[in-house]
Amino acid sequence: MVSSHELNLNWDSIIKRKMSYFKYTLFTLFKLPAAWITGVRLTHLDDHSSTASIKHRWINQNPYKSMFWAVQGMAAEFPTGILLTQEIERTKQNISMLVLNNKASFTKKATGRINFTCNQGEEARKTIEKLIATGEPQTVWLDSVGINESGQQVSSFSFEWTLLLKN
Repeated sequence: MVSSHELNLNWDSIIKRKMSYFKYTLFTLFKLPAAWITGVRLTHLDDHSSTASIKHRWINQNPYKSMFWAVQGMAAEFPTGILLTQEIERTKQNISMLVLNNKASFTKKATGRINFTCNQGEEARKTIEKLIATGEPQTVWLDSVGINESGQQVSSFSFEWTLLLKN
């Protein structure tokens, strides 16, 4: 039998999670309108990983009837940046972040729904801790892999983020 206290904790975590997704959906609408219009949506976020999902549609396709590479890049960048943003928010520090470099490879035609996942939350946290401890600018490479509905990898992206502690 589940106690009422356990049920309340469960509902609290569900509400917090839904509000987090809603918050990031609003963020994309107002701060990243191209990502929002093309359909990039946050579908998972925790301390260790995040996932953004995008569906191949007319608005985000190339002439070859697959997802345009730049749209895949937006969807791939989002999970990496969200993990860093989440850690920055926790510190309450004034930290700027910017993509310095990126690499991409494409292995299969991107059609249907593609989920881009970054599993480097721990690396993001450690990099920000080092930034705060040393005050020195830091860089970190975070990877995002795109998987289609059949479980096949369609692309992979690596983003080199630079982080700077502001005064």
